[in-house]
Amino acid sequence: YPQFMFHLRRSQFLQLFNSSPDEAAYYRYVLTRENTTNSLVMIQPTLLSYSFDGPPQPAMLDCQSVQPNTILLLDTFFHVVVFHGETIAAWREQKFHEQEDYASFRHLLEAPQSDAQMIMDARFPVPRYIVCDQHKSEARFLMAKLNPSVTPNTDGGVGAQVFTDDVSLRVFMEHLMKLAVQS
Repeated sequence: YPQFMFHLRRSQFLQLFNSSPDEAAYYRYVLTRENTTNSLVMIQPTLLSYSFDGPPQPAMLDCQSVQPNTILLLDTFFHVVVFHGETIAAWREQKFHEQEDYASFRHLLEAPQSDAQMIMDARFPVPRYIVCDQHKSEARFLMAKLNPSVTPNTDGGVGAQVFTDDVSLRVFMEHLMKLAVQS
């Protein structure tokens, strides 16, 4: 439950900065009209991780899930984002997937795209489809939804740094525990 409150607090339903009143009204209207499953996806998006290690696995909505050798599929209900890690993007740009010897890499690239297409085919309104690479401008669609557990102010950590003024889930939970103990 607390992680849902954390993500709801950061969602477009409560954070109105950088959105018009029409956008805010639209998002809230869709939230009230959808079923519970879709509403939960709107509040706390789903993240799948694709790698050579095995089948797609659910990943934490955390910047530590961003790895150079993985592909992430983020479903926010309004956006479907396919995010390529740094190494995967470099291999794709070198066109390894077009060579016969790298059929497994081709399948790795195709899997999140086919899953994203299945999500978009089953949803109305159709979400915006975004394909992006690590350290590129459109990666912001993924990075804005992730828990900023690794920032320039934290010590080390695995994953991509998130430059934000927002608090991490850990800090949010600590504050909730402190408030619960006080009352």
